[in-house]
Amino acid sequence: MKNIVKGLALALIVIFAFTSCAKQPTQLMDQAKAAVQSVIDAKGGIYAKDELNKLQGELQAALDAVTAQAKKFFKKYGPAKEMLNKVITDADSVKALVPGRIAEAKAAAETSMNEAKTAVEEAKALLEKAPKGKGTKADIEAMKADLAGLETAMADVTTAMNAEDYFGAKDKADAIKQKAAAITEQINAAIAKIKGR
Repeated sequence: MKNIVKGLALALIVIFAFTSCAKQPTQLMDQAKAAVQSVIDAKGGIYAKDELNKLQGELQAALDAVTAQAKKFFKKYGPAKEMLNKVITDADSVKALVPGRIAEAKAAAETSMNEAKTAVEEAKALLEKAPKGKGTKADIEAMKADLAGLETAMADVTTAMNAEDYFGAKDKADAIKQKAAAITEQINAAIAKIKGR
């Protein structure tokens, strides 16, 4: 009887040791979630979209691994902890990329904005030289209205820049630049037509 009691006590101690050592890594899970959230807060969803998606996938896989171990009698959280630590490390790396990408996007937006302003100014200057006659008056007025619209649209680019929406600002500036170039082409075609007479 004594041996049975000793055996049961030993078995309980072993089971307790296994189950108590294998606690869910709650703190590590919270740290990993916070690390991914810090990437989102640093505008990683805009400037490191692919890396953030990968991070979120890794985080979900790690959380799934923890959940899978929680359902087992003998829990081994070692691999899940490694996955969570990797998420934290990767999140720090991705977060470090974001400021450089923001600076690149800002520089590209500023360049496009300056090119758009130049294109509009060149079109306006060329429009002043456009041949004015009976057949061109309506066209010139339409082009003046188009250029005025482009100048107004430049305010949207400035607003986007001030809101740090650099991709949006660049897209708007590129569209303005294309429209101004099209107007310039129309004016040059009209000038060539008059010279060809």
